[in-house]
Amino acid sequence: MANSHLLLLLLLTFSLLSVHHSAATQSESESLLKIQQLLNHPPPLTRINSTDRHSLCSIEPTPSLTISCHQGNVTQLHISGGGDGAAFPPLPLDFSTHYLFSALAAAFPTLKVLSLVSLRLWGPLPPSIARLSSLEILNLNSNYLSGAIPSHISSLVNLQTLILDRNNFTGQLPPSLGSLPSLAVLSLNHNLLNGPLPSSLASLQSLRVLSLSHNFLSGEVPDLTALANMQLLDLEANYFGPHFPSLPSKNKLVTLVLRNNTFRVGIQTGFQGGFQLQKLDISLNEFVGPFSPSWLSLPSINYLDVAGNKFTGVLSKNMSCNVVLAFVNLSSNLLAGDLPTCLKNRGSKNNSSVVLYSGNCLTNVDQQQPSNLCHNEALAVDLPPSGDGKIKRNKQVVASSAVGGIVGAAAVVVLAFMAVKRLLYSKQPVKSPPTRLIRDSASPVNTAKLLSDAKYISETMKLGASLPAYRTFALEELKEATNDFDDSTLLGEGAHGQRQMYRGKLPDGTLVAIRGLKMRKRQATQVYTHLLELVSKLRHSHLVSALGHCLEYNPDDSGVSRIFLVFEFVPNGTLRGFISGPPARKFTWAQRIVAAIGVAKGVQFLHTGIVPGVKSNNLKITNVLLDHDLHVKISSYNLPLLAENNRGVVGTAVSSPAPKGSIHTRVNHECKNDVYDIGVILLEMILGRPIMFRNEVGVLKDLVRVSLTIDDTARRSIVDAAVHKECSDESLKIMMEICVRCLMNDAADRPSVEDILWNLQFAAQVQESAREDWPTPRGSIDVELQYEYMLMVLGKIHKV
Repeated sequence: MANSHLLLLLLLTFSLLSVHHSAATQSESESLLKIQQLLNHPPPLTRINSTDRHSLCSIEPTPSLTISCHQGNVTQLHISGGGDGAAFPPLPLDFSTHYLFSALAAAFPTLKVLSLVSLRLWGPLPPSIARLSSLEILNLNSNYLSGAIPSHISSLVNLQTLILDRNNFTGQLPPSLGSLPSLAVLSLNHNLLNGPLPSSLASLQSLRVLSLSHNFLSGEVPDLTALANMQLLDLEANYFGPHFPSLPSKNKLVTLVLRNNTFRVGIQTGFQGGFQLQKLDISLNEFVGPFSPSWLSLPSINYLDVAGNKFTGVLSKNMSCNVVLAFVNLSSNLLAGDLPTCLKNRGSKNNSSVVLYSGNCLTNVDQQQPSNLCHNEALAVDLPPSGDGKIKRNKQVVASSAVGGIVGAAAVVVLAFMAVKRLLYSKQPVKSPPTRLIRDSASPVNTAKLLSDAKYISETMKLGASLPAYRTFALEELKEATNDFDDSTLLGEGAHGQRQMYRGKLPDGTLVAIRGLKMRKRQATQVYTHLLELVSKLRHSHLVSALGHCLEYNPDDSGVSRIFLVFEFVPNGTLRGFISGPPARKFTWAQRIVAAIGVAKGVQFLHTGIVPGVKSNNLKITNVLLDHDLHVKISSYNLPLLAENNRGVVGTAVSSPAPKGSIHTRVNHECKNDVYDIGVILLEMILGRPIMFRNEVGVLKDLVRVSLTIDDTARRSIVDAAVHKECSDESLKIMMEICVRCLMNDAADRPSVEDILWNLQFAAQVQESAREDWPTPRGSIDVELQYEYMLMVLGKIHKV
């Protein structure tokens, strides 16, 4: 009897375990299918249909998919779209990062390594990431993820590596990152992050790699003296400064890159140790003071770049260098003396090492600063030029006094100089010191004259008044501003290398964007004069305006080989960052209407502010930038000069084929191209989600159109959750209606820019006069559920 009871208990236990295993397997299977569905069924993932964990763990790794297991549990998942993501189709329109990470957590609860690279993932990094509680490595490199880095990441207490490079993350770094006790690698390169670094990073004592290059981060770097294990610190291309970072006194740094920031002081005291340092790059900053020869002989140094600063000091031939030095760049400083022999030999043709030293005051090499600049640095007093022997003797006395440092002798020299100077000036007329002339065969651009034939001259003058006068730049100025067009200053490059955009800094500290255009045909200056005049007129408060130009000539035929256009630099990111970015940074509804008005005004000026107008501008929300005051400015509009260079015909490029008919019909069609693009921008403003592909526009337009025919609750359900409670019913309806009209398939049915502007201004007025506290719509409706319901309604409509 006892045996029968025991047997029954065992059978019951086995049945329960089987049911549990079956349920778990079924749940895992459903999650795997959900992941494939969310990623639009990419071919590389067809092999994970199996519900047998053993089969899943035995899948052979490929460059696109790698699964690793431990004791039958999946612990590593690597999915990569490769360089171009060709094997992975575009994500479906209803893609949700929340559902993706929820499905991953359900399918792989023991996951320790998750790598989703180049999959075109878009949207925010959701709170559901916290469900992957066992994660030690998270790599989401090269996607389109946006918004703020969520504080929920701090829930991943086992996280050791976090890589979010090459995405569209905005906002500030969350202080909660400092609460990850095991974090060793933090890499956030090439994003849109801004603001200061949180001081909590200083508590990450396990941190070995901190890489934050190519963002918009600013302010002082927090005290890093406690991070004794750090091996790589890369802060390139930000706005950090002015003080050199505080590093551990006995650090283990192997790579230190502070290139292209605003550091000025503290390097002599802040940089100590360096016994393991192999790469030191502090170029393109504002450092002043003596250059330290010891940097050349650090025990492990093989890469040293200090170019583009104002380091001073006298180098000598017998200075020592580390034998493994492979790259040294001393360019564009104020170094005097002789280039050390160890560097001169290393940079010879028989040696593969690279040594750069142009733009200094060295005596035993070429490619140095103009002699007058070096002369001014050497002498305390700049004497007027004269062939008088007494003046020459006084120069020698001044130089010797500076070398000797004898105060009494210096005073005598100054008194003697003053006496001689007074005597000379009483006998001959005063001569101004020689001025370096900049020769430019192009006719100087007279802004007042060029604006005289503009259609709206008064408005143009008024809206461009805050900008400096348009002028001609010398090529030397632009080379100095970009460190001789160094690759590190390259912001972007067009097809076939015909266009490059560089970031530069003028001597007065003004940041500029410099667009270089290689001319397909070398022609005389007069050919481009009219086009440059048109460019000089495009100055408006809602355009990224041109500040000047520079012509580069071919020495063989004196034809123009390259034209540089210098634009104002707009540093505050794109409009998308303020629409689908972090909640704290998102624009309110009223701010969105104001931004839309700014875009419309900019387009209106492009169409009518100059003659002929600039149309078919291929507007994108990512090409709408914001300045320090959060005013929108349109960049990358259709410059007449670009059209001439592309087509060889003076005129405006057309982004899509013009319809047959009269010139008036063709011009109107070009205007309506821009109207359509305004509609896409309005659509993203309303929905608060990035629109990544053109085929999304039609579906989302229909979503807005259907909501207009239902009720206010339906309209609010599809609006960005950040603003759907604050927008008034009337202003929302106006915005939706004008958006749908802009996106009409037939260009003739789209409104004019003036009509758009009137409606937007009316929407702003309605919103302003509405009550501040809007009642919540009756019946609490989940926004996501309502959105899915609207898509379902759309599906029924399309089936009819």
